[in-house]
Amino acid sequence: MEPDYEIMGETLIVNVPQELDHHSAKMVKEYSDQIIRDKSIKNIVFDFSNSTFMDSSGIGMIMGRYRVVKEKKGFVGVKGVGPAIHRILEISGLYKLVEICR
Repeated sequence: MEPDYEIMGETLIVNVPQELDHHSAKMVKEYSDQIIRDKSIKNIVFDFSNSTFMDSSGIGMIMGRYRVVKEKKGFVGVKGVGPAIHRILEISGLYKLVEICR
């Protein structure tokens, strides 16, 4: 099943699945990389509104997209972060790399 995406100008919004594990992180990575390549995407925002779980694969996937958009002078953002995901982003240090969006 293809992940849910939305494009707004130069920004790709990824509606992260309920569980961001190895399998879903790989799928999000592949689809988002393809969209970034094919469209004029400079920024990426991960919307965690429907997510309750993320493991280290999700951390790696976000860091990889960070490297991709930084080359284009863009940013990575997160929004809709619940308590469980917030704790993972905080402990992993990803809040130093990503912007919190509303």
